[in-house]
Amino acid sequence: MTAWTTVLVRVGRVAAVLAAVWFYLRWFEWRNIFHPVSALSMTPRDMGLEFEEVTFVSEDDVRLSGWWIPHDKARGTIIHCHGNAGNISDRVWMAADMHRLGVNVFLFDYRGYGASKGIPTEKGTYRDARAAYEVVRARYEDAEAPPVIVHGQSLGGAVAIQLAVDKPVKGLIVESSFTSTMDMARRLYPWLPVSMLCQFRYNSAAKVGNVHAPALYAHSREDDLVPFDMGRQLYELAAEPKEFVELRGGHNDAGWASSPEYWHAIESFVTRVFGPVL
Repeated sequence: MTAWTTVLVRVGRVAAVLAAVWFYLRWFEWRNIFHPVSALSMTPRDMGLEFEEVTFVSEDDVRLSGWWIPHDKARGTIIHCHGNAGNISDRVWMAADMHRLGVNVFLFDYRGYGASKGIPTEKGTYRDARAAYEVVRARYEDAEAPPVIVHGQSLGGAVAIQLAVDKPVKGLIVESSFTSTMDMARRLYPWLPVSMLCQFRYNSAAKVGNVHAPALYAHSREDDLVPFDMGRQLYELAAEPKEFVELRGGHNDAGWASSPEYWHAIESFVTRVFGPVL
């Protein structure tokens, strides 16, 4: 083997190691953000709700799946953007509660979740939410300004904020969400060069000021995953009109089930946005 050949072999080995490290870091980041589950454990029918299975397509031609849950006297529609784990079947109970407010509910799965095809990415989740909005928009005669509130939990809060920037929504509810995934990474892995390694940013802190619809933010001081100060910071950065509700419980159990005042705030918020129950 010549000296030149030896150099090429060594360079090739180094390149292979660097490529392996790069792919591992990409996988590590992706796995820390997305936890999709394909199997559906229940449907709205299990909660006594009539529903329609909806198949629709994103801007980049990914086939997505959702459930349209109509209300016979609906005063508007709530689109729910779920968190990073599971799928819409884990949120049926939530849809049932929202339905009692006199609204239609649209649950949809991001790409890679439930029956939706593809692999989840940051840009992909934004595209999926916009496609879900278009599904709802098509069901209204006034397609320019349909009565829509978007509700997002945790990662879904970041998706909901982006949707509220991209589309004309009537209201926004953000629950237990973070300022950005980079901020989360700095808290969880302070020894890593986060700015160099993070591909997915979900930078809600830079966007909430551009949401001009009324907004309701909620977070718990007991949140064991997303720090309370992040939820509070999102609220502080948000444009008016806005309000904040403090929740009780950990990240996965905080909500209106453990914080009745949050449910009362949602009831009041929906009435202000959509008007009284028909």
